[in-house]
Amino acid sequence: MQEPASSIQFATPAPFEKKVVWSLAALYTFRMFGLFMLLPVMALYGTEYAHHSPFLLGLALGAYGFSQALLQIPFGVLSDRIGRKPLILVGLIVFVLGSVVAALAESVYGLILGRFLQGGGAISAVVMALLTDLTSEENRTKAMATIGASIGVSFSLAMTAGPLLAAWGGVSAIFWLTAVLGVVGVYILLKLVPNVADTVRSKREAVAVPALLGKTLLHPQLLRLNVGIFVLHFVLMSSFVVLPLMLQDQLLIPRDYHGLIYFPLLAFAFVLMLPFVIIAEKRRKIKSVFLLAVGLLLIAELALMIVGGNRFFALFVLFVFFIAFNVLEATQPSMVSKIAPAGAKGTATGIYSTCQVLGVFGGGALGGWLLQTQGANAVFLLNALLVAIWLAVAWSMKPPHFLASVLIPFNGQDQQALADKLRAVDGVAEVVIVASENTIYLKVDQRRVDRKMLAAIVDKQPSL
Repeated sequence: MQEPASSIQFATPAPFEKKVVWSLAALYTFRMFGLFMLLPVMALYGTEYAHHSPFLLGLALGAYGFSQALLQIPFGVLSDRIGRKPLILVGLIVFVLGSVVAALAESVYGLILGRFLQGGGAISAVVMALLTDLTSEENRTKAMATIGASIGVSFSLAMTAGPLLAAWGGVSAIFWLTAVLGVVGVYILLKLVPNVADTVRSKREAVAVPALLGKTLLHPQLLRLNVGIFVLHFVLMSSFVVLPLMLQDQLLIPRDYHGLIYFPLLAFAFVLMLPFVIIAEKRRKIKSVFLLAVGLLLIAELALMIVGGNRFFALFVLFVFFIAFNVLEATQPSMVSKIAPAGAKGTATGIYSTCQVLGVFGGGALGGWLLQTQGANAVFLLNALLVAIWLAVAWSMKPPHFLASVLIPFNGQDQQALADKLRAVDGVAEVVIVASENTIYLKVDQRRVDRKMLAAIVDKQPSL
């Protein structure tokens, strides 16, 4: 049920929220684990498929991103009509089907089809929307951080497990495990994830609103971040079209041992990433940390062109690459949340996530084509150029204000008078009243705003 007007968020009991966060984190992690395992092995073991080529293997790696980019926002919007959990269930079933198709594939074309179907289960935005539905605003940042950390751990473990599993059963073994994990995800969804009542949803904070897409897409600061996340995942995918081959052919590290190389690099990179994120958030130096990480990524891509057979230098460069990637992956979603206009967080996040998976597709496909036609250094050179453009675009970005979203139920008061009074409160940066949703959306500085005063203003306003 909706809270009375004196509440400034849709609060839920702490034990309930913990169950929500851990069940959704597990759902997200199990699904992503199988996808991450492919990253270090596709270029090496994909040669076992008929009709393979570097371009087609890169396309198979990125096909997941193409179908997800097509369906991610529509899935989120549709979930507002028929519910979050039914859409997540459909997405998981499609994901499992795609995993089985890929596991049974004997040619690279069957592999591409399976990957395309996997991406068709585009539930990332819906899972995050469900998290928004079931957690209070005060606890949501911690909830998002928990899921983000679980994805980071999943990435590190998958980069280790992928080469080990592929050495035992080939790429098909990874797809069979992915299918099993998808089934486990269905169990988690049906048995562990709580249901959500329609009256609790704050739609504009949860999923993309079609009417806001154009305005949000052209927002100058958000546009810089959308360019950035596209480039970051383009570079990740295109680099891993080449890096496994470099480890095997230039550095003479057998492919069965690649996981043992990735794990310590990723583990130490994750540990070193944490101080940067703390400085960015606690000391409010997020732009400086962000630009430093983009610069490190540029240096890493340029350095990969000259590593030759020097193992120590190559592994150090790869370590720098992982540090930069982890910092950027952790800070950019936070920046989107801070910059998104009041009532447009769901739309901003939907566009951002779509740009992310478009980068996955573009990096896999174009990286494979460049490797096939021009060689490995052409891939790294293109990546360096894209990161340089990103650095130039981000340089003029305004440092984001550290603002949080606050939702207050709206009960039919005089909108203009109420909005003026709320804007006059110290610490309130934006006010958006959406009468059709019975919700007031605010962006506030949590260090300055008096939430009791906000609630008092709403309570004192007579209903029309």
